[in-house]
Amino acid sequence: MILLTGFEPFGGEATNPSWQAAWLAAELLSAEGMPAVAVEVPCVFGRSVEVLAEAVEDHRPEIVLCVGQAGGRERISIERVAINVDDARIPDNAGRQPIDEPVVPQGPAAYFSTLPIKACREAVARLGVPVEVSQTAGTYVCNHLFYGLMDLLQRRDGVRGGFVHVPFSPDQGSAHGQPGLAIEHMAAALVAVARTTAGTTTDTRVTAGAEH
Repeated sequence: MILLTGFEPFGGEATNPSWQAAWLAAELLSAEGMPAVAVEVPCVFGRSVEVLAEAVEDHRPEIVLCVGQAGGRERISIERVAINVDDARIPDNAGRQPIDEPVVPQGPAAYFSTLPIKACREAVARLGVPVEVSQTAGTYVCNHLFYGLMDLLQRRDGVRGGFVHVPFSPDQGSAHGQPGLAIEHMAAALVAVARTTAGTTTDTRVTAGAEH
């Protein structure tokens, strides 16, 4: 079973492409014979991790892909690392705005994704979809959920997971003067990430670092 999550709209947006893409990717994977389910999570510190934990308990997945919106980015971003800090530039959907607070008190400073991130990047690139390995998931609810996921999976042997950021949709991009990517391309990328993770035990050894 593959569990995908996407966020509800936030920051004044009417839609969130992370949820639209996660839902479509689950449909596509299921049609391919790879059981998958998508769950929408709230853009709220704390509650988002609770909903994720409930979904993991309900569905018992082998792979978990959490997806979030990163408006302004040009590419699908496969995140490498989640850090143990909440530092919100804007309030979440419940009005919470933590500053320099840990996601998990006494937790480690960071967790790495357990997806084969570089093999996944290569698989998405072969589709002609712009993609990168990202070195930061920010300090908002996306990173909060990513860290919460990886902390949760410490107690779930054999379950692999990670986080993927998607750009604005084309309509959002046009409205903001920013890059946009079709939901269908986002979903195809998520399918490629899921399929690659399911079939890869050792990641590809190629460079995907950054100078800044």
